[in-house]
Order: sequence, then C-alpha cells, then structure tokens
Amino acid sequence: MVLLEMSIVPMGLGESVSQYVAECVDLVDQSGLDYELHSMGTIVEGELPEVLALMQSCIEQVAKHSERVTCSAKIDYRRNRSGRLSAKVDRVEEKLGRKVKR
Repeated sequence: MVLLEMSIVPMGLGESVSQYVAECVDLVDQSGLDYELHSMGTIVEGELPEVLALMQSCIEQVAKHSERVTCSAKIDYRRNRSGRLSAKVDRVEEKLGRKVKR
C-alpha cells in the first residue's frame, strides 16, 4: 500500500485556488480511496497504480483551467500494510500519551 501526499496548484490564476482544490478533492472522494484533506494538500491511501492514476487525473483537471500546473508529491510505500492513514498518527499519540490536533 502507498500513502501519497499531493498538492496541485494552477499557475497564473490569482491567490485563491480553493475552486481548483475542490475539483481535485471531488475526484479523490469519487475514487473511493481513503484520504485526508489538510490545509497544504491531500493524503491518499491505496495501491501505487491507483494513487498515481488519481494524481494524474487531478493534474489534468486543474490543467483545464491553466496552461501551467505545479504538483508536489510525496510517496510512502510499504508492503502488506493498510490503514496507515490514521495509524501513523495514532502511534505518535500513543508515544505522547495524549491526542494531537488532526
């Protein structure tokens, strides 16, 4: 399984990009994959081909509005493990002995 963190931004369309983020989040939600949206990007959990195809779809969606799109991505690949989207944070909270902001 893979955790993919991605941030996709259109260039030259002003300061606010929430409209384009919303379009990508809609694609992520429709994918059926587990995900978390945060203020600087989205983390998706799935098989490598699935998450890469989803990232490509998101880039292509944003590119419908802008001639130039930037994408930052980080992948954590680990065999035979799923449910890590929340489990990684759970383990940190366990070590701290308290809940953290999510």
